[in-house]
This record gives sequence, structure tokens and C-alpha cells, in this order.
Amino acid sequence: MSTRKSSEINSIDGNEGTKIKQYFHPHNTLDGINYSLAQFTLEPGKKSKLHKIKSSEIYYILEGSGNLMIGNESHFLQKDDSVYVPPNSKQFIENSGKENLKFLCIVEPAWKADDEILLE
Repeated sequence: MSTRKSSEINSIDGNEGTKIKQYFHPHNTLDGINYSLAQFTLEPGKKSKLHKIKSSEIYYILEGSGNLMIGNESHFLQKDDSVYVPPNSKQFIENSGKENLKFLCIVEPAWKADDEILLE
């Protein structure tokens, strides 16, 4: 079994403008999972860069609110909302609230740098 404590995971700067805590990924999990789970934080008024990845994703909002653009569709999300993002979808998320936007992102198959393309 693998246990990860948020207080023991350092945040890194993501390529798309977010702070990231990588909880589970095949490279740090003994159980051989095929997905990754990370927590992202985005400050008020900030947005991630337009990007797409080869994997499917599920966003789950922990705190705050924001707009997730998937292709040409805008999805307003707030605490406890979730949304599925199909593979290869052009996307970005913007914090439209007054507090940090925190969300989990499950990526399947697991996120790899080579699978992500920045579009701006």
C-alpha cells in the first residue's frame, strides 16, 4: 500500500501556470496504477495556458470557482463539481473567484510530459 500525505508533498510550478502536488503516479506508487492524481492550485484572476494532452482527465473542484474551457464550451465549476475532459481536448481553466481555486485532476493513462502540448 502507498500512503501520501499532502503536508509531505512539495508543490512544483506546472507548465500551464499552476502549482501542482503530485499524489499518485505510476513512478511513485508501489501498486502499479495506470493513472495519475494531482492537486492543482490557481490564484485569483489567473488561468492555465491553453493546452491539450493525449489522456482523458477528470477535474474535481476542492475550493473556489472557475471556468473550464473545453474546446469552445465554457463550464462554470465550483466546490464539489466535477467534469470529464476527453483526450486531445484544447483546454484551460481560469480562476474566476476571489480565493484560490484548488482542484484534483485524475489523468488516465497517467500524465507524461511528452503527452502534453502547450498551444500558447
